Amino acid sequence: MSEDTVTVGEAARLTGVSAKMIRWYEARGLLPPAPRSASGYRRYGEAEIRTLHFVRRARDLGFDVEAIAELLALWSDRDRPSAAVKAIARTRIAELRRRITALEGMARSLERLAADCCGDERPDCPILDDLSAGEAPPPSPGKTVRRRIGMG
Repeated sequence: MSEDTVTVGEAARLTGVSAKMIRWYEARGLLPPAPRSASGYRRYGEAEIRTLHFVRRARDLGFDVEAIAELLALWSDRDRPSAAVKAIARTRIAELRRRITALEGMARSLERLAADCCGDERPDCPILDDLSAGEAPPPSPGKTVRRRIGMG
């Protein structure tokens, strides 16, 4: 093995990707199978470290494994159309915006419930009442549908 390679633990330290995730990425094909030392330890070179940095950054931006695989393929293709990369990014942006809308709705619901709770020594709690009622989330922002399920 070359001295320019590092163990999975060192690759994890260098990239901020856990050793477990490095092995998982390798099993999923995001990273090529690592060559092994004579004692059977995985060894990673500069190219694999760059790929792990790429994957880590893509994960930080919320890309799923399938999108990361597509991005890695485009990254390695010097003749790639940047439009393909942009389309993947725009798809992710739309997904993030949908999640932000849903999270904002959850925050509004919790704020309403917290405002309705006296927060005193009494056992009455509208937050617990709401949670135990099985209320469905609103179908769209600003429109609340309440559904109560009996506790038979």
